[in-house]
Amino acid sequence: MSGTNSPEAVKKLLENMQSDLRALSLECKKKFPPVKEAAESGIIKVKTIAARNTEILAALKENSSEVVQPFLMGCGTKEPKITQLCLAAIQRLMSHEVVSETAAGNIINMLWQLMENSLEELKLLQTVLVLLTTNTVVHDEALSKAIVLCFRLHFTKDNITNNTAAATVRQVVTVVFERMVAEDERHRDIIEQPVLVQANSNRRSVSTLKPCAKDAYMLFQDLCQLVNADAPYWLVGMTEMTRTFGLELLESVLNDFPQVFLQVTECEIFLSLLVKFLDADKPQWLRAVAVESIHRLCVQPQLLRSFCQSYDMKQHSTKVFRDIVNALGSFIQSLFLVPPTGNPATTNQAGNNNSGGTVSAPANSGMLGIGGGVTLLPAFEYRGTWIPILTITVQGSAKATYLEMLDKVEPPTIPEGYAMSVAFHCLLDLVRGITSMIEGELGEVEAECQTSTETASSPTQSSEEQELQSTSDQTDKEIVNRAVWEEMVNACWCGLLAALSLLLDASTDEAATENILKAELTMAALCGRLGLITSRDAFITAICKGSLPPHYALTVLNTTSAATLSNKSYSIQGQNVMMISPSSESHQQVVAVGQPLAVQPQGTVMLTSKNIQCMRTLLNLAHCHGAVLGTSWQLVLATLQHLVWILGLKPSSGGALKPGRAVEGPSTVLTTAVMTDLPVISNILSRLFESSQYLDDVSLHHLINALCSLSLEAMDMAYGNNKEPSLFAVAKLLETGLVNMHRIEILWRPLTGHLLEVCQHPNSRMREWGAEALTSLIKAGLTFDHDPPLSQNQRLQLLLLNPLKEMSSINHPDIRLKQLECVLQILQSQGDSLGPGWPLVLGVMGAIRNDQGESLIRTAFQCLQLVVTDFLPTMPCTCLQIVVDVAGSFGLHNQELNISLTSIGLLWNISDYFFQRGETIEKELNKEEAAQQKQAEEKGVALNRPFHPAPPFDCLWLCLYAKLGELCVDPRPAVRKSAGQTLFSTIGAHGTLLQHSTWHTVIWKVLFHLLDRVRESSTTADKEKIESGGGNILIHHSRDTAEKQWAETWVLTLAGVARIFNTRRYLLQPLGDFSRAWDVLLDHIQSAALSKNNEVSLAALKSFQEILQIVSPVRDSEKPETPPAVNVPVPVLLGPISGPGLSRPFVRTDSIGERLGRYGSSEPPTVTDELEDLNLWWAAWNTWYRIGSESTKPPVTFDKLTFIPSQPFLTALIQIFPALYQHIKTGFNMDDLQKLGVILHSAVSVPISSDASPFILPSYTEAVLTSLQEAVLTALDVLQKAICVGPENMQIMYPAIFDQLLAFVEFSCKPPQYGQLETKHIANAKYNQIQLFAPAEWVALNYVPFAERSLEVVVDLYQKTACHKAVVNEKVLQNIIKTLRIPLSLKYSCPSESTWKLAVSSLLKVLSIGLPVARQHASSGKFDSMWPELANTFEDFLFTKSMAPDNLSIQEFQRNESIDVEVVQLISTEILPYANFIPKEFVGQIMTMLNKGSIHSQSSSFTEAEIDIRLREEFSKMCFETLLQFSFSNKVTTPQEGYISRMALSVLLKRSQDVLHRYIEDERLSGKCPLPRQQVTEIIFVLKAVSTLIDSLKKTQPENVDGNTWAQVIALYPTLVECITCSSSEVCSALKEALVPFKDFMHPPASKVQNGES
Repeated sequence: MSGTNSPEAVKKLLENMQSDLRALSLECKKKFPPVKEAAESGIIKVKTIAARNTEILAALKENSSEVVQPFLMGCGTKEPKITQLCLAAIQRLMSHEVVSETAAGNIINMLWQLMENSLEELKLLQTVLVLLTTNTVVHDEALSKAIVLCFRLHFTKDNITNNTAAATVRQVVTVVFERMVAEDERHRDIIEQPVLVQANSNRRSVSTLKPCAKDAYMLFQDLCQLVNADAPYWLVGMTEMTRTFGLELLESVLNDFPQVFLQVTECEIFLSLLVKFLDADKPQWLRAVAVESIHRLCVQPQLLRSFCQSYDMKQHSTKVFRDIVNALGSFIQSLFLVPPTGNPATTNQAGNNNSGGTVSAPANSGMLGIGGGVTLLPAFEYRGTWIPILTITVQGSAKATYLEMLDKVEPPTIPEGYAMSVAFHCLLDLVRGITSMIEGELGEVEAECQTSTETASSPTQSSEEQELQSTSDQTDKEIVNRAVWEEMVNACWCGLLAALSLLLDASTDEAATENILKAELTMAALCGRLGLITSRDAFITAICKGSLPPHYALTVLNTTSAATLSNKSYSIQGQNVMMISPSSESHQQVVAVGQPLAVQPQGTVMLTSKNIQCMRTLLNLAHCHGAVLGTSWQLVLATLQHLVWILGLKPSSGGALKPGRAVEGPSTVLTTAVMTDLPVISNILSRLFESSQYLDDVSLHHLINALCSLSLEAMDMAYGNNKEPSLFAVAKLLETGLVNMHRIEILWRPLTGHLLEVCQHPNSRMREWGAEALTSLIKAGLTFDHDPPLSQNQRLQLLLLNPLKEMSSINHPDIRLKQLECVLQILQSQGDSLGPGWPLVLGVMGAIRNDQGESLIRTAFQCLQLVVTDFLPTMPCTCLQIVVDVAGSFGLHNQELNISLTSIGLLWNISDYFFQRGETIEKELNKEEAAQQKQAEEKGVALNRPFHPAPPFDCLWLCLYAKLGELCVDPRPAVRKSAGQTLFSTIGAHGTLLQHSTWHTVIWKVLFHLLDRVRESSTTADKEKIESGGGNILIHHSRDTAEKQWAETWVLTLAGVARIFNTRRYLLQPLGDFSRAWDVLLDHIQSAALSKNNEVSLAALKSFQEILQIVSPVRDSEKPETPPAVNVPVPVLLGPISGPGLSRPFVRTDSIGERLGRYGSSEPPTVTDELEDLNLWWAAWNTWYRIGSESTKPPVTFDKLTFIPSQPFLTALIQIFPALYQHIKTGFNMDDLQKLGVILHSAVSVPISSDASPFILPSYTEAVLTSLQEAVLTALDVLQKAICVGPENMQIMYPAIFDQLLAFVEFSCKPPQYGQLETKHIANAKYNQIQLFAPAEWVALNYVPFAERSLEVVVDLYQKTACHKAVVNEKVLQNIIKTLRIPLSLKYSCPSESTWKLAVSSLLKVLSIGLPVARQHASSGKFDSMWPELANTFEDFLFTKSMAPDNLSIQEFQRNESIDVEVVQLISTEILPYANFIPKEFVGQIMTMLNKGSIHSQSSSFTEAEIDIRLREEFSKMCFETLLQFSFSNKVTTPQEGYISRMALSVLLKRSQDVLHRYIEDERLSGKCPLPRQQVTEIIFVLKAVSTLIDSLKKTQPENVDGNTWAQVIALYPTLVECITCSSSEVCSALKEALVPFKDFMHPPASKVQNGES
């Protein structure tokens, strides 16, 4: 301004003013005199001012109203020339700033009039401009009037004026704001009290503003009003206005004076107006300009931030920033919904959408045909509206094409898609700006926090904790910042999301799609970082929806909080923003067709390239921003799961997904494009989960939770069908677990807990993967190099192994198989370092139940085998008991016999291990026990373990024994057998390791308990026949019922226990209750012996023999070792060990020196207590007696099933007696003998079954005793020998023994009857045949040899004992004779010929000894009753009623006859000579008998059958001779005797006479016919008898023969002579012999008759 203030300039101004006034005066002289006058007075005024004042300019300004007046008047003339002159003059004044406020107002009023008269329009504009630019005196109404004037001129018809006015307006508007800025500069240092502006939408009070500011405010406000087509408040007099011009002005103001608007609220009005210009009802060009303006704002994030802070965050203020964003969204939406009028929407739609081919674009400019192909322009297309995307700008800068054209009067044509493209870029720039700004600021804050907390917190703290910590010392600034960030995001996210979602759906261009997705991704990440859950989830949902096919039913996107967005419109300050869900018509190339993941099978769904693009964005989001996803992992993972499913990716090892074929439904169709993408996607997926290792703990938990709930959904979906389930979640849980091994503890429980649930799922594929994941994690966890290592972190090791144990509660066999395979692998890789994990691992094997199938059991068993063979030494000794339990439980599994048997073998191996490592195990267990004891005492509870209070090592053995004991009663015979053999082998081989007191437990808790159970099972076992042993195994008949199979077990068990009692007696006897144990054992032996099973009963007796130490142990060399049923390695011990053969007692094998010392020598100590010992033997005798009496007692009724004891049993039973007797003989009395006799008798009487007879019975011809009979005789023999050497009082037992033996002798003729049982006698003596297959079930034995042997024994014994008092007193001889009488009287009818012959010889022997004794005791009468018995016996024998057999040879007959002769000889030598010591009746009987014998009378009836009877000539002769000798040789002592002799002779002679007579008669009558043989024989005998008689008479003393007798003899002669005529030569020769003796009677007749008798 200095130029206008210099004196020269002032001088010049004064001159100019004067000349202007002169000129005016001249011009107006004629027409306008008032003006002329005013001009002239003006000149004077000027001169006066110049003359009076030094400060001329100031004075001028003061008087300016007067100075200006002439010129104003000049303008008022409306004469162009004058007006121009005046205006020029006024301008000069203005330029020198000598115009006062009043003058200025006057000037403006004058200009207004000119304007209204349309005069000098350009000059007017010039004047206004000069007025307003040169000074600041124009304010308020004057200023507004000036501005209105310019606006009015802008709308004249004249183009030049029009444009000039527009420029002027622009300049004026700028000037107004510049003045305000200058004013602020001037007042900057003066601190004012800020006055809060009450913001409301009506006219506001501006009294607080300084003048320039007030003007600017009023102007801006009215511009906004005008643009909004509302009436201005300040610019009064406006007649018309264009929006574009208003907007342009607003935009220029905002661009040029942003700092003003940061302080001035009026801006919000402008911004709100700007937003309104985007409305659909505004013209295209206006909307384009408005969107350009907004774009300019959008590229300035700091400006947007200011808006947000100044408006959005203030109460009652317009939410400017939110409105801008929402307006953009609505604008974009409206472009699709309301077709732009300039370009009618092309509804020319593409044809078939599903063809998968190129989809044709709308027919207008979008399509350029090149070489027949079709190129698509980048465009948006939505519901038939096709909008191309134009390249409009470099990102981040706003180039305003149409704002530049605002000076044009006509609106330009806007190309289609321009507005959309700008709006699209607005959105992208907005997102880019905001996110980069906020993230930058956030980064700085976090870096500051980091430095401040690094000192305070350890690096392990989670980011969350650090945040908490750092908030305390965060400055207010940071808190404010965070509020701004959150407000900005909250304000813009809905609008952004709505717009971006719609664009994403509509985009047909890959690059555009990429940009939209990037925007959504950055927003999601930013929201996540700021912790704005809803908005974060909403953006993620949008990306997720974009990834899936349209209308894809994915619950997680429709139910979560974020998804409440999808179908709801947000009302944002009255603006409706509709969330548009993707339309199904997007013209995208279909790249994949697959199955949707749904419960109900649906059709296929298609994935487009855009879906894949979205999917990659989603992966990118999860990968890069996993830490901020939090709960929205759920959305992300659910979507990925569905995509993976549609694409047919299936999990492979380690959880990575690999392309695989779908299992059901039409298989997935993938284009080559997507095929090449799949490995990449699969890789990214894996990398995504690998990157979870960089997440903090909280984020990791979010990820795990999301995967778990996703998996739960997949599980729900897979219920009730066996469709292929989605395994995405399970596979990814596995992957996540594997990469986070270094902090596995924090996620192990939720992870494995969920996988365990998956393992229980009914869908097999699902389960299988659950188990795969779980076992892989466990294996990985155990092999991972933890810090500290697992060996020092037992808690972690147990934590890792625990899920393995938990799997045991799942019943699905496939899961258990996986579990066991895992255990096997763990054993193979980690077996040495399991340590405290052993109980868990063993528990897994032990948890396999019987019903779980063979393969499971087999795998589990493999594990166990591995443990037993390789790992026993590495595990804590406390686990050994578990090993025993587990091995035992496998024995009890009945799925696979081999496993059971092998497990028994393992138990043997285990026992062997215990044996070899005994001392170490014992030490370790004792240490552990002490620790536990201490704990128990501290807690005040009793220590609870099995078999307490035995020492722990012994308990271990007892557990082993108990397990084997359980197996000994398994339902399967082979298992029982093997277990039994092993049990007794172990007790035998290793039992010496036990403490002495533990034996008590072994006996009572193990052995007797086992015996009880076996006895019970055996007695209740089924007798049904078992056809086959499973498969094609045939069963031997001796094992074809359960009962028979149990019998074998009983045998084995009893034998084993007995053997232990026998071999370990030196250990057992010192125990307090040995005698009670002995009784129990005897009781068991008894019940077994009395069981109705031959095998058991026989074995029981063997055991009985063994405990009585009767059986001498078989030496190893003599007996082949029977190996146990399984291959059991026998440890090398001191001394031989014998295997489990039945009768092989174990040799003692004490191998630990101290225990050897405990018993002194290794020889069993002698037992001192004789009495107790005796009690034991008597207990044994009582048992023996009970067994004997029960087993041999005949049953009451008989049927097919009646049990009859077998011969071997009875034999064994009887064989026990002799040894037993040796111990009890001192107290053995008659009662006992009586009992014994009953048993012996009954035993011998038992028949045998017909099927056994061929093996037991000798053939009849061999006179052999059965072993039973041998045994019985041996028993008696032992007794009699004992009696023989025993004291006197034992002798009274002799008679009882005789009775017993004689009873047996009777069996030769009368086999004993066994109850009511009907038996066949197998031998028929007459035919010497064996009838083996007699129809009867039972066969009586051939008792003959036995009876005969007994007879021999009787004779022997009698020979020794005939003179014993008892023998004499008890009439033994009589009994013998009485017994012999039976076979003797039967003679030929005896079953065996040998019997009567033996009987005869025995009788002769006995009598030769007994008769002298009898004579000796004649006076005592002790033998009185014996004589008649003897007489009858002779009688019955010599004159037997039985016929000799037909086939008897002459020699035989003669031999038999010679026996009869021997008897007669005995009578003649031993009896008759001592007649005076013998009862007379007896002698009489003998005489009668001899008499009878001498005739051998024949019955007179001759039947054919009797013809063959031979006559005993020798015998008769002997009888005759004896009779005669006895009759005649002795003096007849009694008349009676002589009478008997005479009587006998006369009867004899009389009968001879009769026979001869009859013969002669018959001979004569028969003529030529020979007489019957019988008669001939008889006559021959008579003839021989006659000759014998005559011989005898001759030998006798003559005085003894009665004369009458002679007479009778001689009287025969004539009759004899008559016989000479007979024809038979035999008779003739006999006759010759009879006649010859008569020569002795041929004396010369005597002179007188002697004695006077006739």
